[in-house]
Amino acid sequence: MIAVVTGASSGMGREFFKKLDENENLDEIWVMARRENRLNELRETAKTPVRIIACDLTDEESIKEYALLLEKEKPQIKILVNCSGFGKFGHTDVVSLEDSLDMIDLNCKALVSITQTSLPYMAKNSHIVELCSLSSFQPVPYLNVYASTKAFVLSYSRGLNAELKKRNIHVMAVCPGWVETEFFLRAQTKQKDAVTYFNKVYKAKDVIDTAYKDMYKLKQVSIHGFMIKAQVLLVKLLPHSLVIKIWLKQQKH
Repeated sequence: MIAVVTGASSGMGREFFKKLDENENLDEIWVMARRENRLNELRETAKTPVRIIACDLTDEESIKEYALLLEKEKPQIKILVNCSGFGKFGHTDVVSLEDSLDMIDLNCKALVSITQTSLPYMAKNSHIVELCSLSSFQPVPYLNVYASTKAFVLSYSRGLNAELKKRNIHVMAVCPGWVETEFFLRAQTKQKDAVTYFNKVYKAKDVIDTAYKDMYKLKQVSIHGFMIKAQVLLVKLLPHSLVIKIWLKQQKH
């Protein structure tokens, strides 16, 4: 019995890997990311055997290689965690088309590819965790493509959870607010003032602690922090035109 974690080299993926390593009785954890050296660091400290799959999930060949590995090993996947993804701050004219399409490829296409490729190897009482975002509940100017990809992930996760009920496979979207990770380093563009207001920044470990508990509570959506839960509620109640105006005022646009 194994777990599979994408984006395990840093941030939320790394923290979810640690949580599984500490709390699950698994034969192996398969970790996927581009940075092989970071994955090797995980293996050196883990108590669970770790299989490293260094790859670029935006490359279709990587998905094919993963499918072939599953076909060869025929593991039972107990937990699949999709944490690969990135965002970019900036006006549409500043964020390059290449970056925009890469966000769609990694945040959406790769997530669906890994999920669908893994499903034949998942049995009753298995779990799929898809890393989403608070931004999935509203349009977010200057973080537009990223937020749009996360809206897709939220909708996809909810729909998939309904489809997989007959197989007793649970799907949960994790929707954090701002989290202290390397996300910010990659998100910055030459438009330094695009997004500058961050009402509260949470620790990745705390978000994942909540997500892990919520997974076994069979929640469809995991949200960490009272402030974030309140914001989600308000976004549901208020018209999006007003939500966008508030966001733009916060960011001084």
